Amino acid sequence: MPLESFDEESLERIPDLRLSQWLFVAGLTQNSQSSKTEVVDEIMKVIKEENMAPYYKIVCKQLHLPVDQAILKQMQDANVARIKELDEKIKQAEESDGDTEIRDAMIAKAHYLSQIGNKDDALAQFRVILDKTVLPGCRLDLTFHLIRMGFFYNDSELITKNIEKANNLIEEGGDWDRRNRLKVYRGLHSLSVRDFDAAAQHFLDAVATFTSYELMEYKSFIIYTVLTTMIALKRQDLRSKVIAGSEIQEVLHSLPNVKEYLTSLFECRYADFFRYLAGMEQCMLSDRYLAQHARYYVREMRIRAYSQHLDSYSSLSMENMASTFGVTVGFLDTELSRFVANGRLSCKIDKVTGIVETTRPDNVNSQYQSMVKHGDVLLNRIQKLSQVINI
Repeated sequence: MPLESFDEESLERIPDLRLSQWLFVAGLTQNSQSSKTEVVDEIMKVIKEENMAPYYKIVCKQLHLPVDQAILKQMQDANVARIKELDEKIKQAEESDGDTEIRDAMIAKAHYLSQIGNKDDALAQFRVILDKTVLPGCRLDLTFHLIRMGFFYNDSELITKNIEKANNLIEEGGDWDRRNRLKVYRGLHSLSVRDFDAAAQHFLDAVATFTSYELMEYKSFIIYTVLTTMIALKRQDLRSKVIAGSEIQEVLHSLPNVKEYLTSLFECRYADFFRYLAGMEQCMLSDRYLAQHARYYVREMRIRAYSQHLDSYSSLSMENMASTFGVTVGFLDTELSRFVANGRLSCKIDKVTGIVETTRPDNVNSQYQSMVKHGDVLLNRIQKLSQVINI
């Protein structure tokens, strides 16, 4: 696999994030054995092609697979030979070449260690390179690589630390391409930690300038953009920034289910929306960034749909509303009761007449109540702090 080029527009897939996604899918209990076998075969194919001995052991341990000692030994021998070759190039560069050649030789070794799944040695090599590198563009590309390693191994500390470093480096003098690339990295991190508002903003900013193919395909990027904007944006912003966005719509032509999921909510086709939401939930459960947030996301989108529908009426019958959403009256009654009790929907249910009455929230009163509530919390904390200080 060729090395990353700091002069070209896109970076190579080192490490290959497709592997970590496939490994996640292979570990899902709901998948059939045949589909798991197919995914494992794909993983093993890449591992053998790239002689990824360290990663082979990780995969076997995580999936409880037997380790083929002969294959492992063959890959380890290839790793040792390649690392010895890279070390000789570093030594030769140190003896007869300049700083640029030394740095390039060291980066080649760091990339190889990262490519085969040797996380600890790769991180150690990157630290050595960063200590010797002063060019901001090169430091940024190395930092991007460390963030990708964080995504690859699901290492949140590594991701957070290096995104902060990348932000600082960008402020010191990052070019246009790297600034746009960082938006996608920050968006993916925000997505993985359930900060959908930040993720939506970062993704939207990068739609027209996306070049981060080392992280994901453009189709995946657009799917993430649609999912996050639908939960984060107001209806009018969703129309102007997503539905009317030519770049997004161009890709959605090849993603009919995602397009219908988006337009069904905007066009108030709630029965269709609920069907496509169920399909999106299954897709989210198979995505390693979104799986842990799927239940939360689906609940919030149902609340959004109910709220959007109720905003158009002062009252309506439970039977009519259930028909609109394509659900039973019993299901709708249970859903609305729970959301109303939790303060998530502004309505009242009259079970005798089977009517849902919307209640318009008093913004001034709600802000006052919120201020009183937070004020009480603050006073309690101050009181506890004063007791500690007195002691």
